[in-house]
Amino acid sequence: MTAPENPANENENNPDFAIEGHGDISVGVKGAGASGDGSASATRITPGNALRPEDIALEIRKGQVKPSEDVAEYALRIGDDGLILAQRLGHWISRAPELEEDVALGNIALDQLGHARSFLTYAGAAWDKSEDDLAYFRREHEFRSAHLFEQPNGDFAVTIARQFIVSYYQFELYKRLTGSNDKTIAAIAAKALKEVDYHRDHSAQWVLRLAGGTEGSRRRIVQAFKLVWPYVEELFEDDELTARLAESGAGVQPSSLRADFDRLTGEILGEAGLDAASGGELSLERIPQSLGGGRHGKHSEHLGYLLAEMQVLAREHPGASW
Repeated sequence: MTAPENPANENENNPDFAIEGHGDISVGVKGAGASGDGSASATRITPGNALRPEDIALEIRKGQVKPSEDVAEYALRIGDDGLILAQRLGHWISRAPELEEDVALGNIALDQLGHARSFLTYAGAAWDKSEDDLAYFRREHEFRSAHLFEQPNGDFAVTIARQFIVSYYQFELYKRLTGSNDKTIAAIAAKALKEVDYHRDHSAQWVLRLAGGTEGSRRRIVQAFKLVWPYVEELFEDDELTARLAESGAGVQPSSLRADFDRLTGEILGEAGLDAASGGELSLERIPQSLGGGRHGKHSEHLGYLLAEMQVLAREHPGASW
C-alpha cells in the first residue's frame, strides 16, 4: 500500500491545519473522573456519565431494558456499520503516512468499535445474543452494514474520502437519534455524537489539506471521491423498517438526513475547490450510484474476506477468554 505524497510541508505547523484531539469523555464508573458514578443507569444522560456497553448489558440482565424486534434490527444496522468500519480503519495502524495519523485513525477505529459494541449489545437483547455472538458468529448475509463501510481502504486519500462521508452522515444520524423515544438508543447516540463531531473535523481538515497540497495529493483525493461516492445513496434509503420507527419516534427516516448532509459536505468540498460549482473536478451528481442492498444482507465481495479475518480467532477458539 502506497502513501500519498506529503502535501505542502509548510502547512504542518499552520493552525488552519491543526487536528484537535478528543475531548474529555468520561465513562459512568467510579474512578473515571470526579463526576463518575458507579450506579449510573445505562439510559441516564448526565455530564460525566457516558454510556458504556457494560451498562447496557447490566440493565439487560436486570430486565430493565429490552428492545422491540424493530428497534433491535435498527440497532443492528447501525452497530454493523461501526463494527465493519472499525475493522477497516484498524488496518492503518503502523501504515499511515505520518505517526500522528496512526494514532488518529486508531482512535477513530476505537470510537467506531465502541459505538458498535453498544448498539450490538442492545440489539442482542431481543434474541438472547451477546455482542460477541453478533460480531463473530454471524455469516456474511446476516450483516446489515451499508456497502460503503466494507469497501477496501485503498490509499490514504480513499480512506479519508470514505471517512468524510461516514462522519458527516453519522453526525446527522446521531444528532437526530438523541431525540429518540427509546432511551437506550438516545443515550448511545448522545455519547457517539461527541466523538463523531471530532471525526468530522479530522476528515474535513484532511480533505482541505489534500486538495490544497501537491498536484499528486489533489489528484488522489479527486479520484478517491469518485471511487466512494457511488455508495452514498444507500445511506439515505428509507424502507418499511425505518418508516415504522420514524412514525413511532424511535428512529429516523434516512432520507430526512440528506439535505443537511449535502449542505455541510458541499461547504467543505466548495472550500476545497473540488466541486464543479467551484470550478473543481468533481461533478458528484453525475457519478452513478451502486445498487446497495447491505441493509438486507446483500453485500459486495469484500465483506466475506473482512469477516474471515475478523472472526477467525473467535471461531477457532469459541468461548476462549484472556
